[in-house]
Amino acid sequence: MITIESVTLEGNGVRLEPLTAEHHADLATAASDGNLWELWFTAVPIPEQMSQHIADALQKQADGHMLPWVVRDLSSGEVVGETRYHDINPPIDRVEIGYTWYAKRWQRSYVNTTCKLILMTHAFETLGCAVVGLRTDNFNFQSQKAIEALGAKKDGVIRHHSPRRDGSVRDTVMYSVLKQEWPDVKKHLEGRLHRWAV
Repeated sequence: MITIESVTLEGNGVRLEPLTAEHHADLATAASDGNLWELWFTAVPIPEQMSQHIADALQKQADGHMLPWVVRDLSSGEVVGETRYHDINPPIDRVEIGYTWYAKRWQRSYVNTTCKLILMTHAFETLGCAVVGLRTDNFNFQSQKAIEALGAKKDGVIRHHSPRRDGSVRDTVMYSVLKQEWPDVKKHLEGRLHRWAV
């Protein structure tokens, strides 16, 4: 059975640092690059709500359901976004990767591929996960495309699954990578990063 602990993870010029209240200003700045909260199908907080956003994440971490990180680009020193393990299910050795967002100028860069490689490597090779899940809003086509480009398999769509910030209810598109698929997915991610030549 997996055991989840807060840890700093690093690779390919990116560091995942355990989220703390001290990251408030950096995350607010990152979210302001592109006014990411204006995308109705995402859950990026407006800067004025960042303190509550962080407090909620840390409470869910304390409850054992979530492990949140900020994403720092080491070349610039900037915090460029956020990501988490969530829906942690130790009895079946499962975590999901989500709550991921990046400042607009870091989207479609090496950052997301690097983060997913770091997080999946840790999940499969350190924690001993049997499966890593990913999910997104049915209207977040950019996210679906990015998840599929990682090599994750689409499990299906859960209809009328969870509330959005605006009060509407989303369908959730579910994906996963199984332990036996991980070696090929890892090779694929490493190849993508080689092409970025970071």
